[in-house]
Amino acid sequence: MPVETRPADRRPLSDAQAISAAFAGLVAMAAAIGVGRFVYTPILPRMLEALGLSRSAAGLIASANFLGYLVGALLAALPGLRGSRRRWLLGALAVSAISTAGMGLTHDLPSFLVLRFVGGGASAFVLIFASTLVLAYLAEAGRSALSSLHFAGVGIGVAASAVLVAAMLDEGRTWESLWVASGALSLAGGIAVAALLPGRIAPARSTGVRNDGGTGGDSSLRLWVMAYGLFGFGYIITATFLVAIVRSSPAIRSLEPMIWIAFGLAAAPSVVLWNAVASRRGVPATFAIAAVVEAVGVLASVAWPSAAGVFMAAILVGGTFMGLTALGLVQARALATGDPGRALALMTVAFGLGQIIGPVFAGSVSDRMGSFTAPSIVAGTALLLAAVLARKADHARRPGGAEEEI
Repeated sequence: MPVETRPADRRPLSDAQAISAAFAGLVAMAAAIGVGRFVYTPILPRMLEALGLSRSAAGLIASANFLGYLVGALLAALPGLRGSRRRWLLGALAVSAISTAGMGLTHDLPSFLVLRFVGGGASAFVLIFASTLVLAYLAEAGRSALSSLHFAGVGIGVAASAVLVAAMLDEGRTWESLWVASGALSLAGGIAVAALLPGRIAPARSTGVRNDGGTGGDSSLRLWVMAYGLFGFGYIITATFLVAIVRSSPAIRSLEPMIWIAFGLAAAPSVVLWNAVASRRGVPATFAIAAVVEAVGVLASVAWPSAAGVFMAAILVGGTFMGLTALGLVQARALATGDPGRALALMTVAFGLGQIIGPVFAGSVSDRMGSFTAPSIVAGTALLLAAVLARKADHARRPGGAEEEI
């Protein structure tokens, strides 16, 4: 049946179902993105040492995941896609778990590239379908504020996978077993989502998202998409290589497990915190502020090679990247003149392009120059430019309409 089938005789979700949907979104984001996408960061240093991979190869593996993410976003946006969004979401969660575990069952670069590509595609499906379903469910129930819980899943997944990896490394486990265990954790999350996510579809009514773009909506959305793509490039270099940066410095190597846990713990409440700022300053202005804060964190990771510097990087980047993601997606839905799912997919495509370019660029430059300093400076500059474009997008729209709460 078509993806958008919404029987008119179904009633909106109850409060209990809305809360269940929010937790389903949290677990889905934790499993496919917090674990499926980001567990590569704490495992990567062990793979580099055990397999003798170059930083360029490491960046290529990361970019394969984000290329899959881009392709997945394009496929998820196809108007002729058959089947319910719930089924696509659950299927993508299963694929994410299997591809994650599969990383521990091979040792050659081509297999790594294929598995991360597949996992990236699955994570795009999860992000788009989980966000579209959960945000619509919550709006139907008048509980949009619970979307902060949905977006908190990524940080919780990052922290959970960091604890898992640290505990297994303390036991002397190999990098292969880290991948298999992470896949098992993701699979458990997928099963939980199946139990938590309401199986019924709410009626097709307004979700409460208002297009405040007016006659300038198209221009504003284009600028917003560009800013979002620069954000994808700007954050991903630090998010991919932060643990490798820490491990490469003997003075702070012992902090390796704690850095990624700090990254995840900073991410978990970040959407709530940035929503509080957005309620006062508006989404575009808050996006710009968060992008500047993130740029400081990116630069701190290489400009201040000390415990204070890398913890600052973990907290500032971890504490902004999901806030920026949520702010970007919510504002895109507000600016959309048609199907909000298409706007989300367009944003995901721009984000994916930034993420594909970032790791390959950083790995290649790092191999040539011996450090991640130059790539991080470029990334910080991209984030500052994203802040400028976000403000321009705000100016391009006609005033009117309230900002939606994240």
